[in-house]
Amino acid sequence: MHNIPLDSVDAVARPLLAIGTDYPPGTLLDSHTHRRAQMLYGMTGLMEVETEDGAWVIPPYSGVWIPAGKRHRVRMQGVSTRSLYIEPDAAPRPGTQCEALVVTPLLHQLLLASLALPAHYDEQGRDGALARLLLHEVGLARTMPLCAPMPQDPQLAALCKAFLETPHIRATPQAWARQSHKSLRTFTRLFRQQTGMSFGAWRQQACLLAALPRLLAGRSITQVALDLGYDSPSAFSTMFRKRLGRAPSDFIRASLTGDER
Repeated sequence: MHNIPLDSVDAVARPLLAIGTDYPPGTLLDSHTHRRAQMLYGMTGLMEVETEDGAWVIPPYSGVWIPAGKRHRVRMQGVSTRSLYIEPDAAPRPGTQCEALVVTPLLHQLLLASLALPAHYDEQGRDGALARLLLHEVGLARTMPLCAPMPQDPQLAALCKAFLETPHIRATPQAWARQSHKSLRTFTRLFRQQTGMSFGAWRQQACLLAALPRLLAGRSITQVALDLGYDSPSAFSTMFRKRLGRAPSDFIRASLTGDER
């Protein structure tokens, strides 16, 4: 199924529905929910996903798991997607939060093949076997560190949201502690309790998430590095390679040409 609305097939009695959709650059899918869980896979471009739990940036050939009923907002930067919509009682992942997922070569091929699945596929035939294998592989998919968790504490959440708008690697916990009217020790303990990460790790993650769409939009590596407060492009590139396993230039090339598979 290609470029059809989920609502037109959502009531079909099948555990899995597969829909491919092409989005022009800058498409915003404003805050919404699905009755079914969703495995959203982008083969080109970049997806920016936001929920009350955090923010994710999903590069090409990667996926994001969105649990049933989870309110989310997605900005598509030139993305062609394959989405699996899965009945809640058939969901292969037990968590209640979104996850960025590694898509293996096998899962990639299965997702490509899923485009041919009709809504009323034969559950006992080849199509049913394909659907079951898709569910199995989605359940096995590894997660990727592409999330900046959002705290529940209102004051801390406001600081984090403001930082995501204008991230800078030189931001200090001391400055945030002063803004929060807390001692440094109290602030750092609260930050880790609320996000599960140290301030420094969260700050680096937020800068990485900000860098991905900027790079894909055509900004130079040097400009992105300086905008985010890094001492040099090489320092930024070192961080990028450690987090994503490849250099920024390789990420840009793969994103624009789709030559990763």
